[in-house]
Amino acid sequence: MTTARLPLFPLNSVLFPGLVLPLNIFEERYRAMMRDLSKGADSGESAPSPDQSASSSSTSGASPSSSPSSPSEDEPRRFVVVAIRDGHEVATTAPGMPDSTTMAERGPAAGFGPDPVQAFHRVGCIADAATIREREDGSYEVLATGTTRVKILSVDASGPYLTAEVEELPEEPGDDAGALAEGVLRAFRNYQKRLAGARERSLTSGAELPDEPSVVSYLVAAATVLDIPARQRLLQAPDTASRLREELKLLRAETAVIRHLPSVPAVDLTVAPTSPN
Repeated sequence: MTTARLPLFPLNSVLFPGLVLPLNIFEERYRAMMRDLSKGADSGESAPSPDQSASSSSTSGASPSSSPSSPSEDEPRRFVVVAIRDGHEVATTAPGMPDSTTMAERGPAAGFGPDPVQAFHRVGCIADAATIREREDGSYEVLATGTTRVKILSVDASGPYLTAEVEELPEEPGDDAGALAEGVLRAFRNYQKRLAGARERSLTSGAELPDEPSVVSYLVAAATVLDIPARQRLLQAPDTASRLREELKLLRAETAVIRHLPSVPAVDLTVAPTSPN
């Protein structure tokens, strides 16, 4: 199967195909990545500046100071988002997050140990950056969308930021995906009602939910309140039907739990939760 080398962006969250991912980039290693992407360069093949950088998941209220960089609106600006298994999104004493009790970590693999590939889950998702805005202080505001699942074959830390050799994972439907999708949608609507009740507010249903099984499977995975290991299991499910079966069990279990909770965390339907990295 065809492989590609792409910039690697580790996060304390799981990105699914179709999920919108806002990012607030402030570490130099990830600034370098965004500079390459905004220039339309294949950043996995180049090594721009010696300084390493980092970034963070989007921060509300950020006000960009310039218009989006766009070498070509038709050219995808791709990087791989992978969930961190063991490590830290932000290197210690990173700009904006000082910690005088620890030594500063530097380099593209800062925070991920001597063998970075061991710090990450092996299945991630390609993200396409639709918007890259540089602020006056050199940080970036980025809006990307998950597109395709990939298996991470190797990680390279020789450049200004991590890159990974990846192999695309096909999305097979599996057996009875259509029927399972219908069951998951029913369970998900019941789950939403329970969430609304636990929050003591009315349920607002925006657009109609999709009925294509793979889209349903990723939408529900993104919109359900789950921990990272559960989300990662859903991302790397062997086929759509397997993912939907697992979601059906999770939704029933979560719905039962919500009945006994006075309040629950809020989740936006197709937007990744904000978490500093």
